[in-house]
Amino acid sequence: MKSRYGSALVTGGAGFIGSHLVDRLLENGFEVKVIDDLSTGRLENIVAHQGKSNFQFIKGDIRDWETVRRAVEGVEVIFHEAALVGVPQSVENPRLTNDVNVNGTLNLLEASSRFNVDRFIYASSTAVYGEQKILPIKEDAIPHLNSPYAVSKLAAELYSEVYYKTYGLETVRLRYFNVYGPRQMFGPYAAVITAFVNHLIRNEPPVIHGDGEQTRDFINVKDVVDANMFAMEKNCAGEIFNIATGSQSTINKLFKILRGLIGKGQIEPIYDK
Repeated sequence: MKSRYGSALVTGGAGFIGSHLVDRLLENGFEVKVIDDLSTGRLENIVAHQGKSNFQFIKGDIRDWETVRRAVEGVEVIFHEAALVGVPQSVENPRLTNDVNVNGTLNLLEASSRFNVDRFIYASSTAVYGEQKILPIKEDAIPHLNSPYAVSKLAAELYSEVYYKTYGLETVRLRYFNVYGPRQMFGPYAAVITAFVNHLIRNEPPVIHGDGEQTRDFINVKDVVDANMFAMEKNCAGEIFNIATGSQSTINKLFKILRGLIGKGQIEPIYDK
């Protein structure tokens, strides 16, 4: 089905999720702009598109108004994936987390309003829910914020809602659960799947916090891209959607699956209780 739109901006488009979204948009014939400061994104994720007439890369920071203005002007849809991601990093530097995730988002919303962007799709996080007793978590669950990262994502959600209700900018909020897939980042703030794989291939035991029986909902990055495309096309402005599978897996089960796939059956995790 042909889209009613033809141009898009992907913030964080050189990153894990953003680069997969860029791939899909270009496959569908879109004119695509990417803005990324490459603090965590990698040029190798988008190098295949360099030189294409319908692709433009802008190396820049979403906190800089002039850079944002230049990126937003002329596009119909914005997929806002750029963020300072992760609870530990936000605890270490809450001011920077707020500056990027809240002020950067506000820059994009304001530019979108000024330049008459048709739809703004915001990548939020399951972190806004905190610990919930009732599973699976529904979109109307009351947030229990337990980190600066969670606060920053919910604040940006609320700004998105205000720009819809006050300025008429069509915003859609997507709350990602635990996304996995190719191009996922390694490093000290890596998601659990990537962290486990990184340890296993180096023959090192990973650390599991608690008893490992805590559950997570893991979703493939391709399904997340599908959700973004759905949010672009459907009549859902102003809505919030959980982007998840609805299926829970324990951390212990996840580790055993990955250990078997990689062939490291002799490695046992260390439990940090």
